[in-house]
Amino acid sequence: MSVERDVMEYDVVVVGAGPAGLSAACRLKQLAAAAGKDISVCVVEKGSEVGAHILSGAVFEPRALDELFPDWKAQGAPLNVPVTGDDIYFFRSADKAFRMPGLFVPKTMHNEGNYIISLGNLCRWLGQQAEALGVEIYPGFAAQHAIVEEGVVKGITVGDMGINREGEHKPDFAPGMELRAKYTLFAEGCRGHLGKQLIERYQLARDADPQHYAIGIKEIWTVPAEQHRPGLVVHGAGWPLDLMGTDAMGGSFLYHFENNQVLVGLIVDLSYTNPYLSPFDEFQRFKHHPVIAQYLKGGTRTAYGARAICKGGFNSLPKMVFPGGALVGCDLGTMNFAKIKGSHTAMKSGMIAAEAVAEALLAGDAGGKALDSYPAKFKASWLYDELYRSRNFGPALHKFGALIGGAINYIEQNWFGGRFPWTFHDLKPDHATLRPAAQSQKIAYPKPDGKLSFDKLSSVFLSSTNHEEDQPVHLQLKDPSIPIAKNLPMYDEPAQRYCPAGVYEVVGEGSAKRFQINAQNCVHCKTCDIKDPAQNINWVAPEGGGGPNYANM
Repeated sequence: MSVERDVMEYDVVVVGAGPAGLSAACRLKQLAAAAGKDISVCVVEKGSEVGAHILSGAVFEPRALDELFPDWKAQGAPLNVPVTGDDIYFFRSADKAFRMPGLFVPKTMHNEGNYIISLGNLCRWLGQQAEALGVEIYPGFAAQHAIVEEGVVKGITVGDMGINREGEHKPDFAPGMELRAKYTLFAEGCRGHLGKQLIERYQLARDADPQHYAIGIKEIWTVPAEQHRPGLVVHGAGWPLDLMGTDAMGGSFLYHFENNQVLVGLIVDLSYTNPYLSPFDEFQRFKHHPVIAQYLKGGTRTAYGARAICKGGFNSLPKMVFPGGALVGCDLGTMNFAKIKGSHTAMKSGMIAAEAVAEALLAGDAGGKALDSYPAKFKASWLYDELYRSRNFGPALHKFGALIGGAINYIEQNWFGGRFPWTFHDLKPDHATLRPAAQSQKIAYPKPDGKLSFDKLSSVFLSSTNHEEDQPVHLQLKDPSIPIAKNLPMYDEPAQRYCPAGVYEVVGEGSAKRFQINAQNCVHCKTCDIKDPAQNINWVAPEGGGGPNYANM
């Protein structure tokens, strides 16, 4: 059905109000003001507000923020808790752990000068700075399609509102607008659904290693004051995951934030091999380890969320530009896994892209070109150098496990400054790593005790996730028969377990079994789009404003 759409035109449209998108928008306006000219900039954000879909640990390195807003302290940026200590543990079992001496910690994992923050709150602050500079920000509007004409990206179409589950117009139907631009920056975060399409359309990843991912699951706790140590950073590897790296790799974090809050989480590499593994349940039992439980006992869990993480790093970077647009932040894959940080790198990539766009527009460029100055500026930046020096970190862990791979990383970072004369590669995509269920060990997870560990549905409740129920399911199956006909007999349908929100269920018995999608539960983590072994699940944006509503993540 042909739909008539309103059209708004800008010099630049930015998709996503995360650290990359907002930094790009701010930098564009700064450069325009310095030149005494105007560049019109619009940011669209699918969350109900700026920050609603932002989730990160987060220990924040302020390097890019120092460049973007040198007076950020005076301006009230929410960086209130400097790191006061680093503890790194190897968890050997459910009750044993070894604390690593600081002398043997890779330099990249030292956190002097960094801050424990809420990235959502930092994005809210960046949004305020952007609006003060003249950026138009539209939260609650989901970019649904890229407008591509004669091979050139000309902007995006915002998703329609008021369509029912069968695809019919409801009485409140409102067609989404076309936001057209000379250049469009895609800053959707990890596994952005438009970024994924553009990477495929323009073959941007043809010369790169496959992107690799993890799922990060996080909770916020309010704990008794006597257990709280503001600024303490606790990282870990090993139990409940596999220290040798033969089955499931990953790591944990626990950060002592402000106001007697503790931020705790588990990161599980999506290269894991056992289809019976449940990242959510691994996290719940992890919190019972004495090293972690000592900080949580007697506390109250106040928030929950989950998000996929791009961790392929330098080797997995696709080409950044295409006619009319560019990828920035985690849409590009700029996280530095060796530092367990991606916010400062996302910000810097957005700033570099903005400089390339501003340079072109201020010189009278009419738009629609491939901005080759962006990758050139990227290569000349500290961001390129940082990612290059960390290029072997993830592949070494995948190839050799946490112990041997960790030793290799220590030697490379501390002895060679990240400049080994060779590069490791990890070429098997995460969706292709599962063993058949018949060759795998079932995992018996303990029942949650309601004190330290909890079930999925009560957890999703804390994420304040909400979707309009009568809308098309945004988790699309390319072939509806695959979950039951193929994934169930081969892998015991792993979507039941890798989803941290109870979206996917196999219900019924015998020949009546069917695959049920509870789309209202979706926290937009994108794990299903990444890990489904048949690559049969396609995540697309639901109606704008749907999904989690994180207050402080």
